Amino acid sequence: MLDAAIIGAVLASVVAAATTLLLASLGELVAERAGTLNLGVEGMMIVGAAVGYATAYGSGSLLLGTVAAVLAGMALSLVFAGLAIWLATNQVASGLATTILGLGLAGLIGAGFVGTQLDGAPQLHIAGLTELPVVGKALFGQDAFVYVSFLLLAAVAYTLARTRIGLVLRAVGENHAAAHALGHPVRGIRTLAVMFGGACAGLAGAHLSLAYTPFWASDMTAGRGWIALALVVFSAWRPLWLLAGAYLFGAVSILQLHVQGFGLGIPSQFLSALPYLATIIALVVISALKHGRGAPASLGVPFVPDR
Repeated sequence: MLDAAIIGAVLASVVAAATTLLLASLGELVAERAGTLNLGVEGMMIVGAAVGYATAYGSGSLLLGTVAAVLAGMALSLVFAGLAIWLATNQVASGLATTILGLGLAGLIGAGFVGTQLDGAPQLHIAGLTELPVVGKALFGQDAFVYVSFLLLAAVAYTLARTRIGLVLRAVGENHAAAHALGHPVRGIRTLAVMFGGACAGLAGAHLSLAYTPFWASDMTAGRGWIALALVVFSAWRPLWLLAGAYLFGAVSILQLHVQGFGLGIPSQFLSALPYLATIIALVVISALKHGRGAPASLGVPFVPDR
């Protein structure tokens, strides 16, 4: 049987792995609730990771690196917003182009930092709580990114459900023509939602390169941006379901690492593909069951005001 220390270490690893997915998917959920399908999350995340790492390495400040990562994600999100929202180009094509641009920029920015390493973000330690068996390290021994992700989740859930800002944002996503008729600036609202998504993607990238694996590698996002997109669908555009989905897929990611360590004779290639197979299976099951609310009615539909 596994002892409490091993179980606690696995749980702590799951929380750390899920945080990147939760941060990125929270931003995408807000963008999609406003009616914009942003397939550029992967590109924004990797640019955030590269800029954050370069800034932190050069300045010696993890805080500056995190701020730079957020700003980099927002900057790339503005490129996508300019194309998809203000020029009304195809959102799928614009998102894919943004991801390709982000991957190229990240490779260029990070080229001089390959092989370097940083001291990762410090982890919380609360005497008497962090040492608790099983859950102590998972709940009270994480870095600041984990607790920021919880705060963001609560803020997004409350804002969407309980505030006028959330009501207007959801109205824009459900029926942009009606929202425009009521005097709401549809394109401006969608741009702000996409910028928030870019900031969250940049923050997720910072978590990867400054806390989860504090070094730079050109492919360190490893498709997490695409999993974040799938998580939004998995959650039926509900923030709390998003939390459950992020931790489920985080657990799958950690499970494949531990199974490889146990030497069970399962091909490593299959285990490495487990998170992505789980994503596909979840989407197929959701489509078959058609559970929960559907996508916002105006999702992916460009808005062109009457002239």
